[in-house]
Amino acid sequence: MSTIESLKPEMVWKHFAEICNLPHPSGHEEKVREYIVNFAKANSIECQVDAIGNVILRKPATPGFENRKGLIMQAHIDMVPQKNNDTKFDFLTDSINPMIDGEWVTADGTTLGADNGMGAAAALAIMEMTGIEHGLIEALFTIDEEAGMTGANNLDSEIIKGDILLNLDSEDEGELYVGCAGGTDVMIKLKYNKVAVCACKKAFNINIANLKGGHSGMEIILQRANSNKLMVRIMRHLSEKFGVDVACAAGGNMRNAIPREANIVLAVEASKVADMLKELEAFTAVIKSEYAETDENITVTATETVITDGVLDAQSLKNYINLVHAMPNGIDRMSTVMPGLVETSSNMGIITMKDGEIDIMILARSSSNCTMNDLTLRMSSIAELAGAECIINNGYEGWKPNMASPILKTMKDRYMDLYGKTPEVKAIHAGLECGIFGPIYPNWDMISFGPTIRFPHSPDEKVNIASVEKFFNLLLETVKDAPIK
Repeated sequence: MSTIESLKPEMVWKHFAEICNLPHPSGHEEKVREYIVNFAKANSIECQVDAIGNVILRKPATPGFENRKGLIMQAHIDMVPQKNNDTKFDFLTDSINPMIDGEWVTADGTTLGADNGMGAAAALAIMEMTGIEHGLIEALFTIDEEAGMTGANNLDSEIIKGDILLNLDSEDEGELYVGCAGGTDVMIKLKYNKVAVCACKKAFNINIANLKGGHSGMEIILQRANSNKLMVRIMRHLSEKFGVDVACAAGGNMRNAIPREANIVLAVEASKVADMLKELEAFTAVIKSEYAETDENITVTATETVITDGVLDAQSLKNYINLVHAMPNGIDRMSTVMPGLVETSSNMGIITMKDGEIDIMILARSSSNCTMNDLTLRMSSIAELAGAECIINNGYEGWKPNMASPILKTMKDRYMDLYGKTPEVKAIHAGLECGIFGPIYPNWDMISFGPTIRFPHSPDEKVNIASVEKFFNLLLETVKDAPIK
């Protein structure tokens, strides 16, 4: 396990190592922003921090290249904070521990932050380089992409000077992305009442864990288990067989990450405990069999506990179970335009229960406004039938492909020059900031690309070492060969 600073290109890995050293979960990017500002000062690079906290670096065209279109290298500086349940780690204070594992770099029990730390590191490396000829180049580092696209949504329409956006946030080297899905947050609010738990009952904490989870856009096609949906299936099964009461049930912590864990606190008559535990074991075996190909390590454990604040009354429990069980989750529709691409999906990312209200946060994605609208209307209908409130907000548009893009042609040609083959041109089901930038800067020509990253938004996240150098070489050649105005 040698240090990642020894990898090629050294300048990229140097910056990535520095980013790993600085805590930067969504909403807490201050230390990385400070690092970028100090880097700019040390290298005499023009630097601007806007009102929301995005950072913009700018280098003028080298003499003779003023006729080239300005290029904007763009990456977000926040990361998704996910860890294994047996890993002790505080994302607000601790440094990510990147490790070389064969052909990959991964982290020790946590997300790595290659999404999008590799993109940010590559942009910094380009800005640091001297002796290359280029037109105007800018580096745009946005905040809070993973939690709400806050930086992109609040970008001023006059702060950027360039004409071509290079979004460095895709996750398959050798592929150029020209379109992405839009997204909408759906919040379901269900009121509940509690009653006292019978003294004749014993309480248990049911823990669902060790699911693979992952990026709710990229990995949704893998049909992995969602801990929140498993939770309600267990609740329904045990309620119908043993009349269990439920004190609380919640799971997940990121709207855009497939939830990996959930907990239920329930009560069952003392005389039924042995049978209930045996049935839970049998039902767990059914679930594990169902997801044997995608989530082979699922665990469901029961630990005796104490209930101090009552259990849901019968109607509240019924409403909760019906609402969560019926709510769409996963792939809703595949694309009929691009075979193999998910068009519309949803991820039931977070469920919380507190102070008389159950909150269910869902991220819906689609490259079609029509099917997105249909999906969210169905969610609203299900919520209404369960007596819940449905709030739909924070929508962001998709990015429509432009196959006549000048930068697309340039990058296809440069990739052929470098590697002797044509890169694949694709759209992605994940939400990229390009979809938000389009209305702000309608003149921009945009493309997205990056190194090969697997299992982002989960502790299994890893980046392929060889792909980083290939990605960076393409970025460098693109910067040197921007289209003429």
